Amino acid sequence: MPAEVVEKQKKRKRPADCDKLKNTKLSAYCYTEDVQCDVCTGKKYKAVKSCLMCLNSYCQNHLEQHESWFKGKRHYLTDATGRLQEMICQKHEKVLEVFCRTDQKCICVLCMDEHKNHDTVSAAAQRTEKQRQLKETQKMFQQRIQQREKDLQQLRETVESQKRSAQTAVEDSERIFTELIRSSIERSCSELIRLIREQEKTAVSRAEGRLERMK
Repeated sequence: MPAEVVEKQKKRKRPADCDKLKNTKLSAYCYTEDVQCDVCTGKKYKAVKSCLMCLNSYCQNHLEQHESWFKGKRHYLTDATGRLQEMICQKHEKVLEVFCRTDQKCICVLCMDEHKNHDTVSAAAQRTEKQRQLKETQKMFQQRIQQREKDLQQLRETVESQKRSAQTAVEDSERIFTELIRSSIERSCSELIRLIREQEKTAVSRAEGRLERMK
């Protein structure tokens, strides 16, 4: 039972503070966001592993001492976590190493009687399955994001193409309008010159006729 193990550990000689150990360089001081070593006295060091049997977290120095104390015994070590109590069955004080898919909850081996004929797998297998599903979900979302980015890029290209087409249409319209104005002005100018020449010719003809009559 974890509680008994913890009690026995408390009765053992307390290990020296990490500051006094020779291999202190293997440990790192614990910061606010880190899980702290439960055994360190004084300055707390960062825990690297948690024991599900002892319900303690250990820095590198105290982990080595833990390994020497319980060598050959079945102690479950996991990455340092501040949620040890959540990984232990509150009813039987056993590690929650089984997952009941029927009830969607983690249970210990002693809870199995209460979950007869249920769909159960090891917690590790369920974790692997959840990680696989998570990866698939992440992959799906990543594909959606990539498709969305592709669609946005195509939309940007379409907008730029429409802008270029609009600018070309404006420039063509201005050119055509300018040509039409120039052509119209040229025609008007030619017509005006023709009229002036005709009026000049008529006036000269009349003047010459009068001169002939005056001779």
